[in-house]
Amino acid sequence: MSFPLRQPLWAVVAIALIVFGYCLLNAIRDAREAARRSNCKGELKQIGLALLMYREKYGCFPPPYVTDSNGRPAHSWRVLILPFLDHTALYNEYRFDEPWDGPNNRKLSRKILMWSDYSMYHCPSDRPASGEPDATMTSYVAVVGPKTAWPERGCVNDIADGPESTLMVVEVANSGINWMEPRDLQVLQMPPTINSSDGQGISSKHQGGAHAATVDDAVRFLSDKTTVSALSGVLTIGGGEKVSWEDF
Repeated sequence: MSFPLRQPLWAVVAIALIVFGYCLLNAIRDAREAARRSNCKGELKQIGLALLMYREKYGCFPPPYVTDSNGRPAHSWRVLILPFLDHTALYNEYRFDEPWDGPNNRKLSRKILMWSDYSMYHCPSDRPASGEPDATMTSYVAVVGPKTAWPERGCVNDIADGPESTLMVVEVANSGINWMEPRDLQVLQMPPTINSSDGQGISSKHQGGAHAATVDDAVRFLSDKTTVSALSGVLTIGGGEKVSWEDF
């Protein structure tokens, strides 16, 4: 008669410790990502509020960029709202008589950084697969173009579809855009989906979707499963679409 072999006690303990350690590491990782995701949402909330404060003072939202004497984009809306993000001193150091990457302005790029090498314009989850993230690169951009809240010319105040149903700022992972650079997403060129495999568009390093702020400063999480029609509806300011956030 044969009997099943019993594992030595030390082996059982070792296996239990390995399983416990694996579960603990996963729990720590998930907790850290939850904190980063919450921080990202908070940053978008601050940006949305700053845009509303800008509109209250000037009568309309800022343009996506300010041009130079030759009509070329020279300064970003992210610079224009600095005073409403408690960065008046940095705004006063910025020179509008040179381009965003001119001799003086180039030195200001890293001054936006705060603790942990991040800035209010960079999602803490927006990290490359290898290497350290460049926190001077923005994770938050406007969607610019016809029928959006950011036309290429002029500024917008009236949002016919309703501020609660129109996106103002969206999240983009690995944007490659310096926070001072007058460059954003072009609505006619971006993929009409979330986390598209075809290239840059609305995206994030958060699992399942990406954050976006509406005109009324509500932060929404846009699911990877968001349909093209639903996304198109919240990107236009006067399309007359009936938007339900349950579709996201």
